[in-house]
Amino acid sequence: MALYLIATPIGNLADISQRALETLERVDLILAEDTRRTGLLLNYFTIKQKMLSFHEHNEVARIDGVLNLLREGKDIAIVTDAGMPTISDPGFKLVRAAIEQNIKVEPIPGPSAVLTALAASGLPTDRFLFLGYLPKGAGKTQRLLDNIQKIIEILPTTLIFFESPHRLLKTISALKTAFPASQLVVAKELTKAHEEFIRGSIAEVLEKLEQSNLKGEYTLVLRQ
Repeated sequence: MALYLIATPIGNLADISQRALETLERVDLILAEDTRRTGLLLNYFTIKQKMLSFHEHNEVARIDGVLNLLREGKDIAIVTDAGMPTISDPGFKLVRAAIEQNIKVEPIPGPSAVLTALAASGLPTDRFLFLGYLPKGAGKTQRLLDNIQKIIEILPTTLIFFESPHRLLKTISALKTAFPASQLVVAKELTKAHEEFIRGSIAEVLEKLEQSNLKGEYTLVLRQ
């Protein structure tokens, strides 16, 4: 019995690993953040497998049932819509519960928006801090960024964020206020047909984006 954390493509289906495909084929059950999206992935690779929805709204309610199946000797995989489970995605609570029950947790690594954006950013990669999505609310965001500023004054660090199109300009404006002299790289639609990297000072990048049609998925890489 084991719980497999399987990284899935962040855009280009060819990026999935052979090990991931082999694991998806042989497990007893796949936990999917969105069964429709995972179904498209499985169909593309002609994998027929039982799925169960497992997302942020039902994760807690599902955990006991999943643990029971694992204790019965079942092999179960968890996947999210893109990337590695638990990284700004569902799965953390299940992983922690499985570890507490001495159930084997095996990661199947693969595509990562965080590392892909960082590697291609041209900014220092020796030390980085991934912050996911900034909190909702200007006050919470400001407090977080104030604390981050204190950290990077002592230990220079590249910062990485995720952001949605409708919050992108607001988030970059907040980052500009907190880190006005920083360099910013905005990675759009990573590994997809319309992949794009927008690089420059944070003011320059903000000006470019204000004149753009904002669609797709964005990863921000910043260095002060």
